[in-house]
Amino acid sequence: MKIQKIETFCTSTVGITRVTTDSGAQGWGQVSTYHADISSTVLHRQVAPWALGMEVEEPAQFDDLIARIFECEHKFPGSYLCRAVGGLETALWDMLGKRHSKTVCELLGGKPRPLRVYASSMKRNIAPKDEAARFFHLREECGYDAFKFRVGAECGRNQDEWLGRTEAIIPAIRQALGDNATLLADANSCYEPAQAIAVGRMLEEYGVVHYDEPCPYWRPDWTKQVRKALTLDVTGGEQDNNLTLWRYLIDDHVMDVAQPDICYLGGIGRTLHVATLAQAAGIPITPHSANLSLVTIFTLHLMGALTNAGPYVEFSIEGEDYYPWQYGIYEPMPIARDGKVEIPTAPGWGIRIKDDWLQQAAYQCSEKN
Repeated sequence: MKIQKIETFCTSTVGITRVTTDSGAQGWGQVSTYHADISSTVLHRQVAPWALGMEVEEPAQFDDLIARIFECEHKFPGSYLCRAVGGLETALWDMLGKRHSKTVCELLGGKPRPLRVYASSMKRNIAPKDEAARFFHLREECGYDAFKFRVGAECGRNQDEWLGRTEAIIPAIRQALGDNATLLADANSCYEPAQAIAVGRMLEEYGVVHYDEPCPYWRPDWTKQVRKALTLDVTGGEQDNNLTLWRYLIDDHVMDVAQPDICYLGGIGRTLHVATLAQAAGIPITPHSANLSLVTIFTLHLMGALTNAGPYVEFSIEGEDYYPWQYGIYEPMPIARDGKVEIPTAPGWGIRIKDDWLQQAAYQCSEKN
């Protein structure tokens, strides 16, 4: 079974892929979100030429193909190649699942089931009292028992979104949800070490257990300083797509919890490689899946199979007012009930890409002659 055709359907934000083999088997995947039109072009220019005509019967061949693509494009080891190649690889997993009438989770050795999720806020422009009220409402409506809120400003150079917001939101969330709620905070590369540690101690005072990306992700030495100074879990890795860097991050114990993003990193196989390194080091995996495009579906399947999976999956709580582009792509959409989301149970990824979304997307095709 050889790859015959690679198609992309994209907007500026979301890029859906379809792979067809010479046997007629098909699978759906996704390049990474954000500038997906660029990633789709990279897929056709720098990935498809090496993939068309290649055998794809089993996962070992997927891994070899992806490795060969990176070797053939060794002068371009950056983010866009990773974001593009994941669109090919995730479609191959969907195709394999459909061929064997199994979910991707089952192909990976797991079992579809409900997984605990944490309600992940993306907003910094929300007042602390309003965020606390939103979490309280979602707990009543959807049963969440874990919540992540934002501190500092994104890449904020030690500055808050506005003066005093971080100092206000930490106690506000705890007071609204009580002692039994599991709380997580995300600094999105805001702080230098001294300020990161000071904020981390405030988080510890209020029982927050997870401190995501406290320092600029390009300064892992700073993140390690913060990890060594605090008792809560210091986490990170969502932006990192280089496997050599991942080996360093894990071997040097830069973080307590590793958070690779399947789409940023380049697919399931490369994420499994990171998970294997982390497992050997005793580090759990809680992937970054910050929107409801297919990255959340991919992450649910993977987390249902990992032996070092963390205690929950990230699940965006943002609606169409914030992420309008994440809706209407596929069905059924994942829904949080009792604080859990079901891993889809149909073969492959277990979803159907919607025809009306495909029809409005920009189309490109690479096909073997």
